[in-house]
Amino acid sequence: MPSSSFDFEYLRELVRQQSGVVLEPHKDYLATLHLGKIADQAGFESIAPFVESLKTTPFGDRHLQSIEALLTGETFFFRDRYPFEALQTYVFPALIQSRSDRRAINIWSAACSTGQEPYSIAMLIRDCFPELSTWKIRLIASDFSQKALDQAQQGQYTNLEISRGLSPAMRDRYFRPIGQSWQIVDEIRQMVEFRQLNLIRPWVALPELDIIFLRNVLIYFDVDKKQAVLDQVQRHLQPDGYLFLGGGETTLHLNSRFEVIHNRTSLYHRLRSG
Repeated sequence: MPSSSFDFEYLRELVRQQSGVVLEPHKDYLATLHLGKIADQAGFESIAPFVESLKTTPFGDRHLQSIEALLTGETFFFRDRYPFEALQTYVFPALIQSRSDRRAINIWSAACSTGQEPYSIAMLIRDCFPELSTWKIRLIASDFSQKALDQAQQGQYTNLEISRGLSPAMRDRYFRPIGQSWQIVDEIRQMVEFRQLNLIRPWVALPELDIIFLRNVLIYFDVDKKQAVLDQVQRHLQPDGYLFLGGGETTLHLNSRFEVIHNRTSLYHRLRSG
């Protein structure tokens, strides 16, 4: 489809208002890459008149499709390793001890995209903590994009997606080949509860959480949105819970209630006592 000049500033504002994500001005190539098919299916000859139609019609499915296309995220199994090492060596052992009375742990993977992060957590639990099989483990995974969540719920991945972060041994243990793809086993898939959630809207029906993975999300928000999100995290995280952010993210100057905890090669955030 021709990529004639289109109003990228409008698309940037649309994405910011609806999702909180701030697209950089130079990332107009995202629209060129991802909106052509949507515009074509809607009957437009190029992206430019399609964007003009978005500007003059009430918010609807086409707007949402466009936003989801522009928010295509990067994810893979056991991304960055260090949070999962922290879960294995410190966080889960500590929670097993402190939650022994109620034998329940609530975990949230926010902005989970196509599901590799929550499934990584689920596989780690099954691999390393068999004693938790008798506990109530609630593993919630959410994303803005219903399209991404649909793939996550299906739990089917290409050879390339499987090769990113998974060892052959873990692949063979928790996935089954289906043609040119791999299907995660039901035991792991059924551990994860997927739901659509917009981080800049109120977080309804979330339980008190023991672990929150909010990784590589805040970097796309402006300061006000970062502060608002961390305020909501503070309200939902148990006083002795654990918050994991991305490697380039921090709570510094955003929310003074959090402190960084360094644990050997890993780090995470916790609420300050008192």
